[in-house]
Amino acid sequence: MDLRAKLQAATKEAMKARDSARLSTLRLIAAAVKDREIAARSGDTDGTLTEGDLVMILSRMVKQRQESAKAYEEGGRLELAAKEEDEIGVIQEFLPRQMNSVETTTAIDAAIADLGAEGIRDMGRVMAALKERHAGQMDFGAVGPAVKARLLA
Repeated sequence: MDLRAKLQAATKEAMKARDSARLSTLRLIAAAVKDREIAARSGDTDGTLTEGDLVMILSRMVKQRQESAKAYEEGGRLELAAKEEDEIGVIQEFLPRQMNSVETTTAIDAAIADLGAEGIRDMGRVMAALKERHAGQMDFGAVGPAVKARLLA
């Protein structure tokens, strides 16, 4: 079952279960996907999104909510931070499993070897290859410094 179908099935399930918090988050996901499809229609494309595009949208949504939860915690608004954390949990159900540090290191080494990357000038190519191969499976904010360190070594 593709990601779009999983999202639709989960939405129907949440409606039947009358789970308003989950349904609200699923509708936010659907709205973000629809917005992206509309934006993609401009030009010569028909606006169809790939699985990678959907994963990227979901990853961005998780990151936004993590930042919001942190801001709410710093502001002493723990109930709002908890709501953001709940939304993160729902969104992450549809993302691929996150790679652990050993798997991430192995993926970095494989990308560097496959591309024949030798220096810091190749960092952009390595990062692009990792994003293509492992979209949604690793935190690229943490991967960037690891790739840089590996290329400088």
